[in-house]
Amino acid sequence: MKKFEEKTVQTNLEFSGRIITLQVDEVLLPNGKTAKREIVKHPGAVAVIAVTDDKKIILVEQYRKALERSIIEIPAGKIEPNEAPELTALRELEEETGYTCANMKFIQSFATSPGFADEIIHLYMAEDIAKMEQASALDEDEFVEVLHVSLEEMEQMVISQQIFDAKTAFAYIWLKDYLK
Repeated sequence: MKKFEEKTVQTNLEFSGRIITLQVDEVLLPNGKTAKREIVKHPGAVAVIAVTDDKKIILVEQYRKALERSIIEIPAGKIEPNEAPELTALRELEEETGYTCANMKFIQSFATSPGFADEIIHLYMAEDIAKMEQASALDEDEFVEVLHVSLEEMEQMVISQQIFDAKTAFAYIWLKDYLK
């Protein structure tokens, strides 16, 4: 048994949508009691750090309905069924920014909200990026503005909370060492 493991006794599917499902699990706790856990199931996502030759970081600004505001983020997106994460990363970079790259270097995977969701984000560094002659189309319900910012400008966006999501804050911390 894993330390503090909670054994699932029963699972009830409450909602199944286009991106997520919600299930409620009844679990057996290490002390023998039971509890309920609401769990959001997500197929996983990727996020991409892309830096131009002149050390400008490529970010996108978009409206996030869950937050009721626009935020500035690194390019990212949901992994499609049977799609390798590095291919998702390339697709999202091309669709959201109009850039492509010669190679996607894996950096790290991390949980976004482990208290209630199983979403894992796989973070990549786009290497040898180039502007595409013909940009890929955004999803029909996606509206973004592409930004090119310095590390110092990105830091100010974190401080002012224009950058407000964990994956982009993590990318900023990683870039502080990378761009030394």
